[in-house]
Amino acid sequence: MAKFNVNSNAYIIIYSVVMVVVVAVLLAVTSLSLQERQGENILNEKKQQIVKALGEDPLTASYSDVVAEAVMLDKNGNKIEGKSDADIFNALGDLTASFEAGEYPVFKAANGSVVIPVYGAGLWGPIWGYIALEPDMNTVKGIVMDHSGETPGLGAEITTSKVQSSFVGKTIFEGDELVSVSMKKGGATNNHEVDAISGGTKTCDGVNEMLKTGLAGYLPYLNANKSNK
Repeated sequence: MAKFNVNSNAYIIIYSVVMVVVVAVLLAVTSLSLQERQGENILNEKKQQIVKALGEDPLTASYSDVVAEAVMLDKNGNKIEGKSDADIFNALGDLTASFEAGEYPVFKAANGSVVIPVYGAGLWGPIWGYIALEPDMNTVKGIVMDHSGETPGLGAEITTSKVQSSFVGKTIFEGDELVSVSMKKGGATNNHEVDAISGGTKTCDGVNEMLKTGLAGYLPYLNANKSNK
Protein backbone atom coordinates (compact mmCIF):
# COMPACT_ATOMS: atom_id res chain seq x y z
CA MET A 1 0.00 0.00 0.00
CA ALA A 2 1.34 3.40 -1.00
CA LYS A 3 2.16 5.74 1.83
CA PHE A 4 1.72 9.48 1.78
CA ASN A 5 4.68 11.64 2.49
CA VAL A 6 3.24 13.81 5.24
CA ASN A 7 6.00 16.32 4.68
CA SER A 8 5.27 16.81 1.00
CA ASN A 9 3.64 19.94 -0.38
CA ALA A 10 0.89 17.87 -2.01
CA TYR A 11 -0.08 16.26 1.30
CA ILE A 12 -0.13 19.60 3.08
CA ILE A 13 -2.31 21.16 0.38
CA ILE A 14 -4.76 18.23 0.31
CA TYR A 15 -4.95 18.15 4.12
CA SER A 16 -5.59 21.89 4.26
CA VAL A 17 -8.33 21.71 1.63
CA VAL A 18 -10.04 18.82 3.42
CA MET A 19 -9.94 20.65 6.77
CA VAL A 20 -11.32 23.84 5.22
CA VAL A 21 -14.20 21.90 3.65
CA VAL A 22 -14.95 20.05 6.90
CA VAL A 23 -14.93 23.27 8.94
CA ALA A 24 -17.10 25.04 6.36
CA VAL A 25 -19.65 22.21 6.43
CA LEU A 26 -19.72 22.23 10.24
CA LEU A 27 -20.21 26.01 10.32
CA ALA A 28 -23.01 25.82 7.75
CA VAL A 29 -24.79 23.08 9.67
CA THR A 30 -24.42 25.02 12.93
CA SER A 31 -25.71 28.22 11.32
CA LEU A 32 -28.75 26.48 9.86
CA SER A 33 -29.53 24.73 13.13
CA LEU A 34 -29.41 28.06 15.03
CA GLN A 35 -31.22 30.11 12.40
CA GLU A 36 -34.69 29.22 13.61
CA ARG A 37 -33.78 29.98 17.22
CA GLN A 38 -32.18 33.30 16.23
CA GLY A 39 -35.32 34.22 14.31
CA GLU A 40 -37.46 33.41 17.33
CA ASN A 41 -35.24 35.54 19.57
CA ILE A 42 -35.51 38.51 17.19
CA LEU A 43 -39.30 38.12 17.01
CA ASN A 44 -39.58 37.91 20.80
CA GLU A 45 -37.46 41.03 21.21
CA LYS A 46 -39.75 42.98 18.87
CA LYS A 47 -42.83 41.78 20.75
CA GLN A 48 -41.28 42.75 24.08
CA GLN A 49 -40.49 46.26 22.81
CA ILE A 50 -44.08 46.69 21.63
CA VAL A 51 -45.35 45.56 25.04
CA LYS A 52 -42.97 47.94 26.79
CA ALA A 53 -44.06 50.85 24.57
CA LEU A 54 -47.60 50.26 25.82
CA GLY A 55 -46.39 50.77 29.36
CA GLU A 56 -46.44 47.12 30.35
CA ASP A 57 -43.63 45.02 31.80
CA PRO A 58 -42.57 42.32 29.28
CA LEU A 59 -41.64 40.10 32.24
CA THR A 60 -45.23 40.00 33.47
CA ALA A 61 -47.31 40.78 30.36
CA SER A 62 -47.02 38.92 27.11
CA TYR A 63 -47.57 40.32 23.62
CA SER A 64 -50.83 38.38 23.28
CA ASP A 65 -52.03 39.82 26.60
CA VAL A 66 -51.91 43.44 25.44
CA VAL A 67 -52.04 43.44 21.62
CA ALA A 68 -55.42 42.63 20.13
CA GLU A 69 -54.48 42.90 16.46
CA ALA A 70 -51.54 43.59 14.16
CA VAL A 71 -52.49 45.09 10.80
CA MET A 72 -50.85 46.50 7.71
CA LEU A 73 -52.16 49.83 6.45
CA ASP A 74 -51.93 51.34 3.00
CA LYS A 75 -50.91 54.96 2.37
CA ASN A 76 -54.53 56.04 2.88
CA GLY A 77 -54.70 54.47 6.31
CA ASN A 78 -56.86 51.53 5.26
CA LYS A 79 -56.21 47.96 6.31
CA ILE A 80 -54.54 45.79 3.69
CA GLU A 81 -56.31 42.45 3.68
CA GLY A 82 -54.44 39.16 3.49
CA LYS A 83 -51.42 40.23 5.55
CA SER A 84 -50.43 37.69 8.20
CA ASP A 85 -48.68 38.44 11.49
CA ALA A 86 -45.53 37.00 9.91
CA ASP A 87 -45.79 39.48 7.02
CA ILE A 88 -46.20 42.36 9.44
CA PHE A 89 -43.26 41.39 11.65
CA ASN A 90 -41.09 40.77 8.60
CA ALA A 91 -41.82 44.33 7.51
CA LEU A 92 -40.30 45.58 10.76
CA GLY A 93 -36.97 44.18 9.59
CA ASP A 94 -36.82 46.77 6.80
CA LEU A 95 -39.23 49.59 7.56
CA THR A 96 -37.72 51.83 4.90
CA ALA A 97 -38.62 49.34 2.17
CA SER A 98 -42.04 48.77 3.72
CA PHE A 99 -42.83 52.49 3.83
CA GLU A 100 -41.57 52.97 0.28
CA ALA A 101 -43.93 50.18 -0.79
CA GLY A 102 -46.82 52.01 0.86
CA GLU A 103 -47.21 49.48 3.67
CA TYR A 104 -47.41 50.63 7.28
CA PRO A 105 -47.49 48.14 10.17
CA VAL A 106 -49.51 49.09 13.25
CA PHE A 107 -50.28 47.22 16.44
CA LYS A 108 -53.63 47.76 18.16
CA ALA A 109 -54.01 47.21 21.89
CA ALA A 110 -57.21 45.90 23.43
CA ASN A 111 -57.84 49.26 25.12
CA GLY A 112 -57.70 51.22 21.84
CA SER A 113 -54.12 52.38 22.06
CA VAL A 114 -51.86 51.81 19.04
CA VAL A 115 -48.15 51.20 18.56
CA ILE A 116 -46.38 52.65 15.52
CA PRO A 117 -42.88 51.51 14.51
CA VAL A 118 -40.39 54.19 13.45
CA TYR A 119 -36.91 54.10 11.93
CA GLY A 120 -34.18 56.66 11.34
CA ALA A 121 -30.49 57.53 11.46
CA GLY A 122 -28.46 58.58 14.48
CA LEU A 123 -24.90 59.89 14.66
CA TRP A 124 -23.14 56.57 13.98
CA GLY A 125 -25.82 54.31 12.54
CA PRO A 126 -29.50 53.34 12.49
CA ILE A 127 -31.90 54.17 15.29
CA TRP A 128 -35.40 52.75 15.64
CA GLY A 129 -38.29 52.51 18.02
CA TYR A 130 -41.96 52.02 18.79
CA ILE A 131 -44.19 54.90 19.84
CA ALA A 132 -47.51 54.09 21.52
CA LEU A 133 -50.43 56.50 21.38
CA GLU A 134 -53.47 56.65 23.63
CA PRO A 135 -56.88 55.96 22.04
CA ASP A 136 -57.15 59.69 21.25
CA MET A 137 -54.35 59.16 18.66
CA ASN A 138 -52.65 62.26 20.05
CA THR A 139 -51.22 61.59 23.50
CA VAL A 140 -48.02 59.56 23.82
CA LYS A 141 -48.60 56.52 26.01
CA GLY A 142 -45.01 55.32 25.82
CA ILE A 143 -41.97 54.94 23.62
CA VAL A 144 -39.12 52.50 23.22
CA MET A 145 -35.99 53.48 21.28
CA ASP A 146 -32.83 51.59 20.39
CA HIS A 147 -29.71 52.08 18.29
CA SER A 148 -26.85 50.22 16.66
CA GLY A 149 -23.91 52.41 17.62
CA GLU A 150 -24.62 55.69 19.40
CA THR A 151 -22.05 57.03 21.87
CA PRO A 152 -22.34 55.55 25.40
CA GLY A 153 -23.32 58.20 27.93
CA LEU A 154 -24.44 60.56 25.16
CA GLY A 155 -26.63 59.55 22.23
CA ALA A 156 -27.02 56.03 23.60
CA GLU A 157 -29.07 57.56 26.43
CA ILE A 158 -32.14 57.28 24.17
CA THR A 159 -32.43 53.70 25.41
CA THR A 160 -32.78 54.72 29.07
CA SER A 161 -36.06 54.84 30.95
CA LYS A 162 -35.26 58.41 32.04
CA VAL A 163 -35.28 59.68 28.46
CA GLN A 164 -38.11 57.49 27.23
CA SER A 165 -40.40 58.30 30.17
CA SER A 166 -40.10 62.02 29.36
CA PHE A 167 -42.18 61.42 26.21
CA VAL A 168 -45.16 60.03 28.14
CA GLY A 169 -48.11 62.44 28.17
CA LYS A 170 -46.75 64.60 25.35
CA THR A 171 -48.98 65.25 22.34
CA ILE A 172 -48.23 64.98 18.63
CA PHE A 173 -50.96 67.28 17.27
CA GLU A 174 -51.35 71.03 17.58
CA GLY A 175 -54.97 71.38 16.58
CA ASP A 176 -55.19 69.54 13.27
CA GLU A 177 -51.48 69.86 12.51
CA LEU A 178 -49.15 66.93 13.12
CA VAL A 179 -46.14 68.48 14.89
CA SER A 180 -44.81 65.26 16.47
CA VAL A 181 -42.67 65.35 19.62
CA SER A 182 -39.13 66.72 19.50
CA MET A 183 -36.11 66.66 21.76
CA LYS A 184 -35.38 70.35 22.42
CA LYS A 185 -31.89 71.64 23.18
CA GLY A 186 -32.09 73.99 26.13
CA GLY A 187 -35.16 72.30 27.57
CA ALA A 188 -38.78 71.63 26.69
CA THR A 189 -41.07 74.68 26.49
CA ASN A 190 -44.38 73.10 25.48
CA ASN A 191 -46.27 69.80 25.40
CA HIS A 192 -44.73 68.78 22.08
CA GLU A 193 -41.15 68.86 23.40
CA VAL A 194 -38.90 66.93 25.77
CA ASP A 195 -35.45 67.84 27.05
CA ALA A 196 -32.65 66.95 24.66
CA ILE A 197 -29.68 64.84 25.73
CA SER A 198 -26.69 66.93 26.70
CA GLY A 199 -23.89 66.21 24.23
CA GLY A 200 -26.14 64.08 22.03
CA THR A 201 -27.34 66.71 19.58
CA LYS A 202 -26.95 64.61 16.43
CA THR A 203 -28.75 61.65 17.96
CA CYS A 204 -31.56 63.92 19.17
CA ASP A 205 -31.86 65.40 15.67
CA GLY A 206 -32.10 61.86 14.34
CA VAL A 207 -34.83 61.00 16.84
CA ASN A 208 -36.78 64.13 15.90
CA GLU A 209 -36.61 63.31 12.19
CA MET A 210 -37.45 59.65 12.84
CA LEU A 211 -40.60 60.50 14.78
CA LYS A 212 -41.79 63.28 12.50
CA THR A 213 -41.26 61.32 9.30
CA GLY A 214 -42.50 58.05 10.76
CA LEU A 215 -45.72 59.48 12.18
CA ALA A 216 -46.38 61.43 8.97
CA GLY A 217 -46.78 58.17 7.09
CA TYR A 218 -49.63 57.25 9.43
CA LEU A 219 -51.34 60.64 9.26
CA PRO A 220 -54.41 59.46 7.26
CA TYR A 221 -54.98 56.68 9.80
CA LEU A 222 -54.42 58.99 12.78
CA ASN A 223 -56.77 61.65 11.37
CA ALA A 224 -59.50 59.12 10.61
CA ASN A 225 -59.42 57.73 14.13
CA LYS A 226 -58.66 60.98 15.94
CA SER A 227 -61.75 62.58 14.44
CA ASN A 228 -63.90 59.94 16.11
CA LYS A 229 -62.63 60.74 19.59
